[in-house]
Amino acid sequence: MSVITITALVIFAVTYVLMMAFQKIRPYVALGSALIFVILGVIAAIKPDLFGQNFFSLQDGSSYSYGIVEALKEIDWNVIMMIAGTMGTVYLFIESKMPQLMSDVLISKMHNVKWVIVALSLFAGIVSAFVDNVATVLMIAPVALALCKKLNISPVPSIICIAVSSNLQGAATLVGDTTSILLAKAANLDFSSFFVDEGKPGMFWVVEAGALVSAFIIYFMLRKENKKIEFNSRTVVEDKFPTFLLVGTVAALIAVSFIPYKSTAKDGQFYKPEITNGIICVTFFLIGVIRELFRKRFTVIKNAFKEIDYYTIALLAGLFIVIGGIKKAGVIEVIGKTIAKVGDSGQGAGKIFIVYTVIVWVSVLLSAFIDNIPYTATMLAKIPTIAGQIGMASAGISPKLLYYGLLCGATLGGNLTPIGASANIAGIGILRKEGYEVKTTTFMKYGVPFTLAAVITGYVLLWIIWA
Repeated sequence: MSVITITALVIFAVTYVLMMAFQKIRPYVALGSALIFVILGVIAAIKPDLFGQNFFSLQDGSSYSYGIVEALKEIDWNVIMMIAGTMGTVYLFIESKMPQLMSDVLISKMHNVKWVIVALSLFAGIVSAFVDNVATVLMIAPVALALCKKLNISPVPSIICIAVSSNLQGAATLVGDTTSILLAKAANLDFSSFFVDEGKPGMFWVVEAGALVSAFIIYFMLRKENKKIEFNSRTVVEDKFPTFLLVGTVAALIAVSFIPYKSTAKDGQFYKPEITNGIICVTFFLIGVIRELFRKRFTVIKNAFKEIDYYTIALLAGLFIVIGGIKKAGVIEVIGKTIAKVGDSGQGAGKIFIVYTVIVWVSVLLSAFIDNIPYTATMLAKIPTIAGQIGMASAGISPKLLYYGLLCGATLGGNLTPIGASANIAGIGILRKEGYEVKTTTFMKYGVPFTLAAVITGYVLLWIIWA
């Protein structure tokens, strides 16, 4: 491992330790770490021998390069725009009192608090199978907040459960998450393959089984929340336009989810810009703003822009740059090669089981700390080689066992930590704005058992189905 790769690993580890320990300064830690990676990139370009002749050399013979422009390109502007646009629309949605009405409907249908939270979590999961996880959390969280305020209980458990549920269901369909799209291209899958693949149950059913088991986990953890819900009267909603804006946002996101990005499109296939989802969310918000301008409700417009969570946006921007830095330093490539070495020797069902197990659980662990997209892309390129090394063809086992195992681990691993997935960060940002500082231990109290339940279920089912 090269010196710059080790240095990047150390910086990355320190960054996450500090963010876990000091919740209130997470954005500053992330941005500070991002600045260090960029400074190292500038030094590598201007004075590459400053720390020694081979400090910036990578194992493949290239050199570390990470300038300001490259760092800005690493920021997922699609996610940033989605957060800004959706939060603005959600504020108008909250102002219309529709979340209160929706919570009234839930209260009238449910017997106690725990069933309401389980229902919201399952609903978030269903929506996120077709809509980006971040957008799902931002749209459903207001209903949970309105409900918790009425019942005078903490919204922390419900928002965390909504976030982790939305992350889980991203792997259910081809359009649910970027990792699913990458897998579909690598393994030559289409939308129907996630339901039935080679005559076998597809990933959708594996994920739903995990969701069902994890729902029982949520129910068990909230078993003491037996407070009876009393229903008096329903909130009156006079302005339904913000609701149409939010529904329009969801419908548009679902519609464009079937159009591939350039990186996953086939030759000659029409593809959408990388910031399509962000443009949709911002556009619907601006429609709402223009309407309020005509109504001369300037205070509402001012508050809508103030409600955008710039804290969360800064945190995500910093993390995107940091993850881009470790990618440029060769860290993710080293991880991929290390996992691939597991399949260097030996064949047979025993060896295949070991490799499969390593891919699933290492993916879970790594995705709790690094962006699962570059990691998944790196590993997808190595799976055919690994499958050949361990003799999967001769054993009569499809390489799709490893493909789906990778998706299972990489998608669900982000639920282990509060900063392992953008949806988690968005959810915690919502709670922070409501005055709730979520500790790492508090999040993991829900995230760890939820993740273990979902991953173990998927891990076992995938082996049974494909091996």
